Amino acid sequence: MENSGKLNGKVALITGASKGIGAGIAKAYANQGATVVVNYASNKNDADKVVEEISANGGKAIAIQGNVEKSEDVKRIFEEIAKTFGKLDVLVNNAGVYSFAGIDDITEESFHHMFNVNVLGSILTIQQAVKLFGDKGGVIINTGSIVSTLDMPTSLVYSQSKYAVDAMTRILAKELGTKKIRVNSINPGLIETEGSHSSGIINGDAEKWHVSETPLGRVGKPDDIAKVAVFLASEDSYWITGETIAVSGGQR
Repeated sequence: MENSGKLNGKVALITGASKGIGAGIAKAYANQGATVVVNYASNKNDADKVVEEISANGGKAIAIQGNVEKSEDVKRIFEEIAKTFGKLDVLVNNAGVYSFAGIDDITEESFHHMFNVNVLGSILTIQQAVKLFGDKGGVIINTGSIVSTLDMPTSLVYSQSKYAVDAMTRILAKELGTKKIRVNSINPGLIETEGSHSSGIINGDAEKWHVSETPLGRVGKPDDIAKVAVFLASEDSYWITGETIAVSGGQR
């Protein structure tokens, strides 16, 4: 791999990047010349595999453990980045959890867990990223979901958390614009990942429904998201901020 590309010289942190969409973004960023920080909460083996694959292709990457729900973990992640690279240019808030339950089955635990990871986790990482970006500014890419426009039954808490991400993106784009920080959100449709396989969505009735509602007629792949993540991190999108971009094959 030649050390050139749309992200040449940039340092990028992708949270929850040990597999799925996050791993896809990490590999795509490395292919475009970025030095990549692969964050993971618990799955060290998969994170190390992502780093090894990037390194084998001539890219640069390290793995850093940390649970984005915990402020002390988040501070440590950014301290390690500052110590190792001295800067950060791109933050991708990819870490997320989802579960589906009818109104009678929602619990305090399920509510707080989803909001702590999907909403608070992004807030905590953005707080630290703004400091490390410094005067030069930077790029923040949040991960929303098209559930925020689908109004799917049993998705109440998950959808609420992604409504919050949409609002976070629009508000912080205005709040941080004077600091030369762009904030956008990628809102995927159903993506075929390890998680969507293990949860039974892929190859089940849920997949059939999603495909039937998708004009382009298929389930998405991590690379479909990664291509847009490269665009939003690069100078190609320098005049775009505050946008929520549905990457869903037209499902809405």
